[in-house]
Amino acid sequence: MDEKETLRVGVAVRRLRRGLGLTLAVVAERSGLSVPFLSQVENERARPSARSLQRVADALNTTVGELYDAADCARTVDVVRAEAEGETTGVRALLRGHHQLHAMEFTGEQDTGREFQHRNDEVMYVADGAAEVEAEGRAYRLERGDTLCLSGGVRHRWRAALPGTRILIVAVADHIEAIEETRH
Repeated sequence: MDEKETLRVGVAVRRLRRGLGLTLAVVAERSGLSVPFLSQVENERARPSARSLQRVADALNTTVGELYDAADCARTVDVVRAEAEGETTGVRALLRGHHQLHAMEFTGEQDTGREFQHRNDEVMYVADGAAEVEAEGRAYRLERGDTLCLSGGVRHRWRAALPGTRILIVAVADHIEAIEETRH
């Protein structure tokens, strides 16, 4: 990890702190570090020592490793190349590291037979072939180019309906608490 990436851990610290609804003052009190120093860390103007980062992680009820994993999403560009020819599992992660989204590509005949229920919203896009989806007791057949959006909490199962089917699934990651905006 280079120095520039190390500094990006501040973005992860800020996101986690805000996600927990904590102020800098609370994290400062829990960690024994000063508010100005924590602000500099979050704004990438200061590089915390290993000991200071451990104190911050403890204050946020996480680990240094998880902070570094979350720092990956602070990168502005990350290319994930297609797998080499002959990939046999039929399942490929489309994102690396810890992100606010979870994205997978499924190819070939997929039918786990299990029911899913995710905390947050999910979008299924059929890039090639066809899929059969059962959601909340209703059956849907999706053809090439069709998209299905499932709200968080919807029970569903799916399977590829044709050989060579390729399905992309993008969902808000489970560690994110998506909140519906109320309209007035």
